[in-house]
Amino acid sequence: MTSEPDRARLELVLAGREPYELFPCDPALADTAAFCAAYGFAPEDAANTIVVAGKADPPRYAACVVLATHRLDVNHAIRDRLGTRRASFASAEETRALTGQEIGGVTAFGLPDGLPIWVDAAVMARDRIVLGGGSRSWKVIAPPSILLTLRGAEVVEGLARAAAPAPGGEQDAG
Repeated sequence: MTSEPDRARLELVLAGREPYELFPCDPALADTAAFCAAYGFAPEDAANTIVVAGKADPPRYAACVVLATHRLDVNHAIRDRLGTRRASFASAEETRALTGQEIGGVTAFGLPDGLPIWVDAAVMARDRIVLGGGSRSWKVIAPPSILLTLRGAEVVEGLARAAAPAPGGEQDAG
């Protein structure tokens, strides 16, 4: 179910950081909603790392950490911070090429030097967060302050907004 090389890489990039717990998961359940449902985690504690792309030549990229119950403000906050006229989510291929990580397991740890890491302020208000582990086989459980140990990390107020409740009153943990 889990990959030991993936765990070893994750432990390497986490070395010397605040206390954390590595949590193995079935790769088929790595996407946020499935993970939370299968393993009993609250979606409001799930923090997704999403790579965004500014349409420029060359393209501009950033990694954003946002709660699963929130949605990135790509059309305003992200676009303005990237300094481009248009911005979007990076494709799975762009994300893989830039980070070496697969969607469903992207983590803020071990990203390339020079890639900005923007953390939505709402993430920092949680007692603990569950982050991708760099592969679909692992998650990292830690206090959000662990993100402040990353070079290039910046907490940004208003980077994301709380998602509207899904039909039936439940939050979409997308």
